[in-house]
Amino acid sequence: MHLRLYNTLSRNIEEFKLPKSKAVNLYTCGPTVYENAHIGNLRSYIFADVLRRTLEYDGYKVNWVMNITDIDDKTIKRTVDEYGKKATPQELRKYTDKYFADFKKDMEAVNVPTDSKHIKFIRVSDELEEIKKFIKDLIKLGYAYKTDDGVYFSIEKYQKKFGDYGALVGKDFLKGKKIGARVKVDEYEKENLSDFALWKGRDESDGNIFWEDEEFGEGLPATQELALQAGRPGWHIECSVINKIAFRGEPTDIHTGGVDLLFPHHTNEIAQSQPLYKPFVNHWSHCEHLLVNGRKMAKSEGNFYTLKDLEKEISDAGIVFRYLVLQTNYRTQMNFTLDSLKAAEAGLEHLSDARFNWNNPGDVVNTEEYFLKALNDDLNTAEALAILGGLVGFKNAGARVDKMADALGIKFFNAEITPEVRKLKEEYEECRRNKQFVQSDALRKKIKGLGYTVRDTETGSIIRRARK
Repeated sequence: MHLRLYNTLSRNIEEFKLPKSKAVNLYTCGPTVYENAHIGNLRSYIFADVLRRTLEYDGYKVNWVMNITDIDDKTIKRTVDEYGKKATPQELRKYTDKYFADFKKDMEAVNVPTDSKHIKFIRVSDELEEIKKFIKDLIKLGYAYKTDDGVYFSIEKYQKKFGDYGALVGKDFLKGKKIGARVKVDEYEKENLSDFALWKGRDESDGNIFWEDEEFGEGLPATQELALQAGRPGWHIECSVINKIAFRGEPTDIHTGGVDLLFPHHTNEIAQSQPLYKPFVNHWSHCEHLLVNGRKMAKSEGNFYTLKDLEKEISDAGIVFRYLVLQTNYRTQMNFTLDSLKAAEAGLEHLSDARFNWNNPGDVVNTEEYFLKALNDDLNTAEALAILGGLVGFKNAGARVDKMADALGIKFFNAEITPEVRKLKEEYEECRRNKQFVQSDALRKKIKGLGYTVRDTETGSIIRRARK
């Protein structure tokens, strides 16, 4: 059974084929660590993690790499705000360290592992020499040029050779558009289509956050030479270089990210990379936007949520949010509300209760085959959840249920009930049937002392490990 996955570039669902002897090169655009990730970011990372798990379920070894953007317009501005106009690269590192650590905590909370066995993080600040070399190679090939404030990529030169700039957005992306002079900022709109910065000459607003390289100033008038000898990389070039480093110049098999990165970021990644090696990426996969109460999430709208905000509303917010995310296909816009989060909490509680308390007679056949088919059908996680829900609680189905839950990254609230607690539960239910309520209350307290709660239902009692 092969994974069928939508390719943003071809606009088709394609069968992913690779020899099982070759590991899958999977790359995900990671966070810009200037503040905590919001829940829209986390949805994108959960999608990438489900993709990794599905590939591994299919028998592939996966080399999953994620960049950490710790040098860009936003991180530098926040560092200067924090440390003042004399801020240095060392203080930039110190500032971004905190948010990188917070990011990994958030990832663990939504059950995306951050250990080196599953994922490799590459920080931009650790690869500056490789970034410089990549830019110099583009200059030598004629796709980049120097100005008085930076080194820029020539879209016109690229288009003459390759003719596909903006194809990720649409085949008619350039139709009716004029390429402007230059744009130095990292993020910009399609209407401002311009040559973009690979290397930015030192600016007073950057404080003392810059790196030196004499070659960038060579060949320029003396008044401009010093401006380029000190500077820092642009945002887009960083991911191109990290892909190349991560997979040793081999093509990236699957590149993931949010749809907000289609332009300019991923469009520019393709343009920068293809002059040096092609294909750069074999398959592009993008996760759709997450809305909040039907509107785009924004601080100005008062509907901006991080995981820390959700933790104020419910316990185990990370794993509940993941369960909620899995109910919507990654290519569909997801509308988040606090009510939907609480409904997801109730749903996961019910699933957890079934896993550890029910023992339905009989069994369900071929469920794993259907489950795997759903995952391989463009990551149909909603269908996979439904199949899991139909199996959980059946006699002798625990091992299969746990395997399926792991493939989705779901964690049940309840740990396995210990034999001691299970025996106390049986005694408790016997006392309830015999109307020995004094004894049953004593047993309830004993069970609570062992870290569990008891909930009575018409069909029997349900034991849960107490949640914080």
